[in-house]
Amino acid sequence: MLHLRAGGVSVVVDLGGGTLPQVLHWGADLGDLDAAVLADLRTASRPMPIGFPVDGEVVTAVLPEQSAGHLGTPGLTGSRDGRDFSTAFLVTGHDVGRSDDGTQRLTVQAVDDAAGLALELVLELTAQGLVRQRGTLTNTAHDTYAVDGLLLTLPVPAAATELLDFSGRWARERSPQRTAFTHGTRLRDNRRGRTGYDTAFVLVAGTPSFGHRSGQVWGVHTAWSGNHRTLAERSHYQPGLLGGGELLSPGEVRLATGESYTSPWVYGSWGVGLDALAGRFHRWLRARPQHPRTPRPVTLNTWEAVYFHHDLARLTELADAAAAIGAERYVLDDGWFGSRRDDTRGLGDWYVSADVWPDGLHPLVEHVTGLGMQFGLWVEPEMVNPDSDLARAHPDWILRVPSRLPRPARHQQVLDLAHPGAYAHILERLDALLSEYAIGYLKWDHNRDLVDAGHGGVAGVHGQTLAVYRLLDELRSRHPGVEIESCSSGGGRVDLEILQRTDRIWGSDCIDALERQQTQRWTNLLVPLELVGSHVGSGTAHSTGRRHALSFRAGTALFGHLGIEWDLREADAQRAELAAWVAAYKDLRGLLHTGTSVHADVADPSHHVHGVVAPDGWDALFAVVATATSEAFPTGRLTFPGLDPDATYHVRPQPPGDVVEGVGSPGLSLPWWTAQGVRLTGRVLAEVGLQAPVLFPEHLVLVRATRV
Repeated sequence: MLHLRAGGVSVVVDLGGGTLPQVLHWGADLGDLDAAVLADLRTASRPMPIGFPVDGEVVTAVLPEQSAGHLGTPGLTGSRDGRDFSTAFLVTGHDVGRSDDGTQRLTVQAVDDAAGLALELVLELTAQGLVRQRGTLTNTAHDTYAVDGLLLTLPVPAAATELLDFSGRWARERSPQRTAFTHGTRLRDNRRGRTGYDTAFVLVAGTPSFGHRSGQVWGVHTAWSGNHRTLAERSHYQPGLLGGGELLSPGEVRLATGESYTSPWVYGSWGVGLDALAGRFHRWLRARPQHPRTPRPVTLNTWEAVYFHHDLARLTELADAAAAIGAERYVLDDGWFGSRRDDTRGLGDWYVSADVWPDGLHPLVEHVTGLGMQFGLWVEPEMVNPDSDLARAHPDWILRVPSRLPRPARHQQVLDLAHPGAYAHILERLDALLSEYAIGYLKWDHNRDLVDAGHGGVAGVHGQTLAVYRLLDELRSRHPGVEIESCSSGGGRVDLEILQRTDRIWGSDCIDALERQQTQRWTNLLVPLELVGSHVGSGTAHSTGRRHALSFRAGTALFGHLGIEWDLREADAQRAELAAWVAAYKDLRGLLHTGTSVHADVADPSHHVHGVVAPDGWDALFAVVATATSEAFPTGRLTFPGLDPDATYHVRPQPPGDVVEGVGSPGLSLPWWTAQGVRLTGRVLAEVGLQAPVLFPEHLVLVRATRV
């Protein structure tokens, strides 16, 4: 018996009997348990041997096996042309270690000599209380073994009766959906060849009516940027499992003698309330050595300002306007290369267009850097237009089945980066650009799903995903100062494995502030604010046609890595107001990007309260957001969670988000809505709350709470 403890979490693993490890408990810290208590915990956990598909009890290991009586989804699927389809692994050894960062690691070695397979399982508990596991399968026999899937699971108790996962589409990523956790399998397969808009993202099981601040929750995330699957499963003899792994196509992974396949990491987070679950992911990400620690620069991206219409005079004017309102990074988006004047041609020809840029990008780069801003560049290295010099010269570099091209999407195909020639070419082109120009940032896009993605006559998504990882790793090695954004038609590639190689994600192509309130809220379930690109758009949202006040647009973008997606030459009188929001972001980003994200469980569906509390509890910033009209008039009290319950806080409006736009304002006032504010304890703020200002729908205000 092994008891791992960290960050308020216990994981109890049963290694007895020679079978694969079984997790007896994953959840709240059980305290210091000696060997005798652990042995009795095992005894107390064993059921009556009745009702199982086989005589005796069923052992459901982290990699479930049918040979052990598990008749749900198997952990390993594969065969040798139909033989060795079922395994019965026996553990031959295990090792327990601890890393310098406090991570506890269990490594288990197992073999099935009859099937000719060896298995290594790694289960880790990080210092933050985050569980992660992966498996490596090795073929020890003389003939080939085809791997169809390797799925790893964690148990959840019968008390977890509700499931939360996510759907979505372009410009509406991570839309939550709740279902009952009943008997059967809820399987979320992703076959897009990228993480996907409609991925399960984080699959959460919880006690009835769990919220951001209440109820026990258990969540898993499959950290893989290609095809993958995530499941929740329950039966009459199994209280509940959550699991995940890569989704492999037939024949995609075939192991010759001595070859191995390693699954993606599958992460698990437990907490009381979704904020606690999210906090473990955030603290782990922030503890990584490569996590960005410099202030996240205000970013001006040119896409919605100019689209493909590149002109040096126009773009330098935009740079001047950006610098004047406080931008710190300037990103030139699509249209700078080859024949790329629209989205039908030129993709893959990563040479600066001599037609548009006769002197190269040097004049613009020098102008931008001369203004004190960092220069960034948009690229889409994994894609190619058929109407491009690259596709004409190398048609064999396209991911395809031998008999046909995949149907195009956005007039483009996918470049086969598992092809050595294609990989070497793209690496050389990106390396050359980063070497020639003072580029500090790449917006790395990926604008279509992988359909009929073949490599050498077999399925190619697995190889493509690994090749993309290698490409990113090599570029970062050669240019360690360059930051990279993971963009994929917006938020189509958001997972913990791509975030091992990138410095932020683009939350969504939709920067309509109302839509972004939901998208950013649920993206934050996995990703901390400093890694989520969030931009202020023009008065009319390009993706929805909605119009919003600048305070709503900027106040929404504030809770992320703030940027601007707007032709500032046309902003006119709003530039001063935007500059005030940029200045506020610079003042607040130290808090926003290191603090704990909190979300109130508001009974009124027309309002949301979310915020960030400093790690030491001394400071906090909250947004009060009205997405619709309330049934109450006036709105009523809202609570502000996450503060030190025994400390007293000075609570007041936070400029520039202190302007109340609502019915009766400014003629009528909220008594406490002054610079003097009120002084209340954290417990009062969380349990009693404050009267909220009456806001027009699709408006927000900011509230600051500082310990006194």
